[in-house]
Amino acid sequence: MLYQHLADAVLVAHFGVVVFIVGGLALIVAGNWLGWRWVNGWWFRLTHAAAILVVVAQSWLGELCPLTVLESWLRMKAGAPGYSRSFIEYWLQRIIFYEAPFWVFTLAYTVFALLVFVAWWHFPPRRSKGSH
Repeated sequence: MLYQHLADAVLVAHFGVVVFIVGGLALIVAGNWLGWRWVNGWWFRLTHAAAILVVVAQSWLGELCPLTVLESWLRMKAGAPGYSRSFIEYWLQRIIFYEAPFWVFTLAYTVFALLVFVAWWHFPPRRSKGSH
């Protein structure tokens, strides 16, 4: 049961990363239109750009996401022959996992990363006055 709960926790964390990457870009664009200064904070923007770069690099290298690998390993340790269907797992997987050829995801991640860097250029991040 412990491994099942750990696998569910990894799935929730994975969903959080997806929300941060996708929602982060939406916040950057909307926040700049609405005058929210925090969306251009250096650490927020740097963390956001780094997150999508990791996803793109993994995709271009043909590697699976380590969170997906960890979750799968935990599910197998729990005795599940792949993905068992807990409530959390069922709904989160329906939201973040889709069936498509690998190249489709590589293209989507790359295009999304380009949009992140267009936003970086159009709405440049700002360092706070106290940092160097």
